[in-house]
Amino acid sequence: MRIVGGRFGGRVINPPRNLRARPTTDFAKENLFNVLGNLLELEDIEVLDLFSGTGSISYEFVSRGAASVTSVEVNAVHHNFIRRTAASFGMDNLYAVRANVFLYLKSASKRFDVIFSDAPYDLEGSAQVVELVFDRGLLRPGGVLVFEHSKEHSFEGHPALLQVRTYGSVRFSIFRMPEEE
Repeated sequence: MRIVGGRFGGRVINPPRNLRARPTTDFAKENLFNVLGNLLELEDIEVLDLFSGTGSISYEFVSRGAASVTSVEVNAVHHNFIRRTAASFGMDNLYAVRANVFLYLKSASKRFDVIFSDAPYDLEGSAQVVELVFDRGLLRPGGVLVFEHSKEHSFEGHPALLQVRTYGSVRFSIFRMPEEE
């Protein structure tokens, strides 16, 4: 696993064997960031990375110039790995938070430019993330939510769904908060 682009591009991330995460593949990550780069400016944005796992997506956003990245992970081993890796790379604008994602979203008051969610595919109720983000107004106007999921989920008909991208077994549903009028 590696950081695909930006300032830290090419840096290898070696998670310990006891991490049970399913990291987004480099291929899917590279394509996702090409799509995101066409939707918005990635520099100086504020990002929320949910179900962070290895932190791969968080590192990628920092590498590409995000002003701050909040990485939320409930598993202590994963959370500590993210903290240690960010520190070893000198990523002082990556904030690792150990919390249950659903409780975090219900109490969050900050708004973000990008929210990325990569819940375990078999996690019951994971699609609740989409509704919580929009119901709680956690995206800034024009902000983007990326929800990574298996092919079994579909958000067709959701009023904020912008596009769906599929890379192998990985599917990204991309939502956009409407601009304020």
